[in-house]
Amino acid sequence: MASYSCYSVNFTAQSFNPNKPLAPPPNQLSRFSSCQSKLPLLSLHLTQNRSRNRFSKSKASPGLLVAASAEKAEPLRVMISGAPASGKGTQCELITKKYDLVHVAAGDLLRAEVASGTENGKRAKEFMEKGQLVPNEIVVMMVKDRLSQQDSEEKGWLLDGYPRSQSQATALKSFGFDPDIFILLEVPEEILVERVVGRRLDPVTGKIYHLKYSPPETEEIAARLTQRFDDTEEKVKLRLVTHNSNVEDVLSMYGDITVKLDGSQPKLEVFSQIDSILTELLEKKVAALGSVAA
Repeated sequence: MASYSCYSVNFTAQSFNPNKPLAPPPNQLSRFSSCQSKLPLLSLHLTQNRSRNRFSKSKASPGLLVAASAEKAEPLRVMISGAPASGKGTQCELITKKYDLVHVAAGDLLRAEVASGTENGKRAKEFMEKGQLVPNEIVVMMVKDRLSQQDSEEKGWLLDGYPRSQSQATALKSFGFDPDIFILLEVPEEILVERVVGRRLDPVTGKIYHLKYSPPETEEIAARLTQRFDDTEEKVKLRLVTHNSNVEDVLSMYGDITVKLDGSQPKLEVFSQIDSILTELLEKKVAALGSVAA
């Protein structure tokens, strides 16, 4: 906020005469007149500043909308789903970087909880040590606890690849976690198979390469690359059958807010579409906040 100062006027008199009104000395009177003459100009400046502020707000960039929504409007709540090798991980990185949402992936969360020795982590570890799948109710509680943390509530969240079933979606809804949008990346099966089968892992750095789309930089790196045991055509097709079945169940819960995108496009083209959708959602949230305030 701009601040403006003006000379104060001190009235003094050498002697008091009740029949003569007090007046400031000539030098002070000139300073007062100078200040008074500036008042209309100051008023004009204030009016212009207010107009510029209104214009700036109406022309806010998506980046400014992100900051504004984080402070005033409800934050974004996003779910994203896609088959293995659909590019979901890449899009999550781009979304998180642009919109500063809390990225929550159930698999990463499970490993972190076990490593930290939390109550949910201890319960999950018992099943994992026996080679058994971790029950849904444990994973749901982990996700619930993470979405309930202060940073998720203040900044908003991006739920990556979860829920995977109708029961999980129902559980999240019962806890009050309703997304603004459910993004589904769709990629033809033949492209998914090619992406998965060509993937390779650098055991030294942990970096993922693809023999065709993202080959290793040197022959030394290429020589040490390994392939995950389930990155075969047979196993990826089985995973796709499971994924497709689960997605249909989840869509029954979020059909009215689902956006399907072609994940076979270049990653930046896919993100451009997601970016437009999320920016529009933010604009609506900010507009809704303004209408309530009005």
